[in-house]
Amino acid sequence: QVQPVESGGGLVQAGESLRLSCAASGSIFSSKTMGWYRQAPGKQRERVATITSGGVTNYRDAVKGRFTISRDNAKNTVYLQMNGLKPEDTAVYYCIEVATSSGTVYTVGSWGQGTQVTVSS
Repeated sequence: QVQPVESGGGLVQAGESLRLSCAASGSIFSSKTMGWYRQAPGKQRERVATITSGGVTNYRDAVKGRFTISRDNAKNTVYLQMNGLKPEDTAVYYCIEVATSSGTVYTVGSWGQGTQVTVSS
């Protein structure tokens, strides 16, 4: 289990870019699959992207081609590069360890405070 801390959120205009960072600590980071989730007001929390220890990535359809998840194991950090931001991307973004079993994705540990991303039109 890792203890991630998110940062990098802010206010941007539609079409602009933002890079979120997730600094992890605790259990060995390099062997963990990590994911970015987000939750908009009045909506359920949803998975945005995941990245395995081997660098295999998966994305929610709504962000494909716009967002890129990456990791730097030497820095125990996961990133989410968000390009072409849209107002519907507005949400609190969270980073968390994930695990999979029989096609099901599970989160590991507790949710942190996240970082707010607000995109204006």
